[in-house]
Amino acid sequence: MKMRFLALCTALAAATALTGCTLSAGSDGGTRKVTLWLMKGSASDDFIDAFTRTFEREHPGVDLEVKIQEWTGIGEKVNGVLTGSSKESADVIEVGNTQVAQYIETGGISEVTLEGRRKWGGRDWLRGLSEPGNVDGAQFGVPWYAANRVVIYHKDLFAAAGVKDLPRNRQEWLAATQKLDKGDQQGIYLAGQNWYVLAGFVWDEGGELAIEANGQWMGTLDSDEALAGMEFYKKLQNLGDGPKGADEETPPQAEVFARGKVAQIIAPPGQAAQIEARNPALKGKLGYFPIPGKTSDKPGAVFTGGSDLIIPARTRDRAAAVDVITALVSEKWQTELARTMSYVPNKTTLAHVVQGNEGAAAMAPGAAQGRATPKSARWADLEGKNPIKPFMTAVLTGQDPRQSARTASETISKVLSSDR
Repeated sequence: MKMRFLALCTALAAATALTGCTLSAGSDGGTRKVTLWLMKGSASDDFIDAFTRTFEREHPGVDLEVKIQEWTGIGEKVNGVLTGSSKESADVIEVGNTQVAQYIETGGISEVTLEGRRKWGGRDWLRGLSEPGNVDGAQFGVPWYAANRVVIYHKDLFAAAGVKDLPRNRQEWLAATQKLDKGDQQGIYLAGQNWYVLAGFVWDEGGELAIEANGQWMGTLDSDEALAGMEFYKKLQNLGDGPKGADEETPPQAEVFARGKVAQIIAPPGQAAQIEARNPALKGKLGYFPIPGKTSDKPGAVFTGGSDLIIPARTRDRAAAVDVITALVSEKWQTELARTMSYVPNKTTLAHVVQGNEGAAAMAPGAAQGRATPKSARWADLEGKNPIKPFMTAVLTGQDPRQSARTASETISKVLSSDR
């Protein structure tokens, strides 16, 4: 079933919710219960408690129930709510930004295009959060928070190598990394299959991982632009001893960095805490800067991770669900969440609220250039097989880049265009 048809079906479901399900649990004057599903680890207990108390105080007669969900198996649970096949229900659900397309295909999400424009400042939303939740101009996912990769660096090693100015473009980055890559010290630890990092380099070159035309997806790793992105990845990866046939978790790159002989890694700022936990001697010695772009006028493109909020069309109280999202995306609670969890707020106009947090502040410029994975409901299936990883290893080990890319692109095309 194609996305355009599903978007229409979902919009109709939303209209039905507005016209046929207006009686809420509190229509008789009693307390109205509104259920919010949040993912484990997305917000602290203190944030959730404070938000719940404030929301209920500002919305008399509403009982806000927050249920924490595990990421494992969440897809089936969400789909159960959206289709009505589950005994559980929810009025607002947090979902991963790259999962939204899959849920839109399931159907049963309430369209929020007008609210996005009129209430939630949709014009300023981060692209990497808003685009996955938009189908044919209709908005279904509401950006909540973002996180992306930055360069985490060892300040002492930079100083010892005479690198005084942090690099702002690719050439400066390569030059600095070459100075840092000497003896048993690695200029950068970059695993050969860190495809999230590669995606940013591909986008910087004007390339794509895949494109859609007339309802069919086509892998595009064999385009000149994508190959240029891979070529830069190869240059950077060669300035360290990262494994060419493994990803950043094999072994965990934070563990490698903690040994003290790595000058840089590319990771979310939160990995600094993992590094310091393994090697407390590095506390105060870690810094951050945005991934440099091709030129100094803007940082490099990055893969944007994070979450969107959706309203199931089967909600018993859509108005209250809208109120919950209105509060969660307000400047007050966006600021609180960003500062508490070191996230990037959902709008470019709120980037200033994380200036006091070095890691989050380094994320913000990249987030403005951030992107998400292709808007295919099959992307999760593709990641299970992930032909991008062996393509990267093939190039790094000297195989023909274009032929390796063509093989990967064929698999991408087949998986993304398949019917379940």
